[in-house]
Amino acid sequence: MTEIRLASLQGGAIMLGNDTLDSLRQTLRGVVCLPQEAGYDEARTIWNAMIDRHPGAVVRCRGAADIMRAVTFARERGALVAVRAGGHNIAGNAVCEGGLLLDLSLMRGVRVDPMRRTARVEPGATLGDFDREAQAFGLATPLGINSTTGVAGLTLGGGFGWLSRKFGLTVDNLISADVVTADGKLVTASETENPDLFWALRGGGGNFGVVSSFEFRLHPVGPMVLSGLIVHPFARARELLAGYREVAARAPDELTQWAVLRKAPPLPFLPADVHGKEILIFAVCYVGDERDGNRALEPLRALGEPIVDVIGMQPFTAWQSAFDPLLTPGAYNYWKSHNFVELSDGLLDVLVSQAATLPTDECEIFIGQLGGAASRVTPDAMAYPHRNANFAMNVHTRWRDAADERRSIDWARKLFAEAAPHATGGVYVNFMPEDETDRVSSAYGPNYARLVALKSKYDPGNLFRLNQNVQPSEERPAA
Repeated sequence: MTEIRLASLQGGAIMLGNDTLDSLRQTLRGVVCLPQEAGYDEARTIWNAMIDRHPGAVVRCRGAADIMRAVTFARERGALVAVRAGGHNIAGNAVCEGGLLLDLSLMRGVRVDPMRRTARVEPGATLGDFDREAQAFGLATPLGINSTTGVAGLTLGGGFGWLSRKFGLTVDNLISADVVTADGKLVTASETENPDLFWALRGGGGNFGVVSSFEFRLHPVGPMVLSGLIVHPFARARELLAGYREVAARAPDELTQWAVLRKAPPLPFLPADVHGKEILIFAVCYVGDERDGNRALEPLRALGEPIVDVIGMQPFTAWQSAFDPLLTPGAYNYWKSHNFVELSDGLLDVLVSQAATLPTDECEIFIGQLGGAASRVTPDAMAYPHRNANFAMNVHTRWRDAADERRSIDWARKLFAEAAPHATGGVYVNFMPEDETDRVSSAYGPNYARLVALKSKYDPGNLFRLNQNVQPSEERPAA
């Protein structure tokens, strides 16, 4: 009889006979994949090519019952567990080495109720899946900016994007969630059912269970929105960023304006002599009437003399996927991030000086504008606490050649360290790389102690530990 080896929670190994896995297989709608079997490599391969791990076995789930049985199987045997939904998270915790991988990527259903303006979304769905379904009814909820991102991970960490200043964070629009907890039971979390678990799920990451279904509130958006890019030469970046700071402070909630520093990709609307050179980009989206949007954009458009202004009406789904070509899977990626209340003069000096030394053509610094509705929720209303952050910076290094790894990561860390004196000290948990476990408490600030207590209640054995981990107060063996 062939034996299968699984990594254990304690760092050792568990040996299982084929008959044990066969018994599991017989209970599932989905499938169990072992190395070299169909579906295994597809399940273990995720967006960030830095992550190349080989689970001992994969359960490709088709529904909540599969998740329940896989969680119970792992807990009863003390197996190391990873949970993969969209597989887009920078830290790569979606895949474990040697353990049991729960792959939710086949669960991609999205069901919209246009009368109630709600959507029921499965955990394998991407932002593109969700947006395309909701936009058939002229509806949307705040999500991220890359259509291949998974809804599940984005939501559990907080979630923000082009609609957040008008309608809040993704978690502000979560109505309920169906969750498989560490004891293998399926429960509903909402304001009225298991409200403490609902509080923790809204920003607490994958620490508290495996969500099998999300219910979101939808808002009238599109199907056409005023959006696009204004591209400026890098030579005036410092002056333009100072102007942007003033413009952003006066912007209505309907208008979101992000700033990006990077080398110009070979986009067809950019002159060929700009390709590969440093540029400053303002990326904008207005939720509302086109004429009102153009009036709201006048202050930003009055800054400097841009290379191009390609802002116009386009489908919301097109704008949501506009950056996909720059974020395709298969490249190596490493991020560092800070939150800011304001963009101080010292910070602008750091950004401009470091943007002049980008280590590869695909590296970038982006400043995402928050505030508006996202800031009008109390910090203790849910696990996500950073309601004072008007801007979130992501230092995104990206490279194809392994020889560029060291200098890319060193550049990101240097920029991060120089920007730290100007930051809040908090961090958006979805932007944290694998090596930032020391910042978990900073990700939750004053909410951290409550998260520890809830982790101790819902997952005392820390079965769900492959995440930016909130450890239970007294970790007990999973039983």
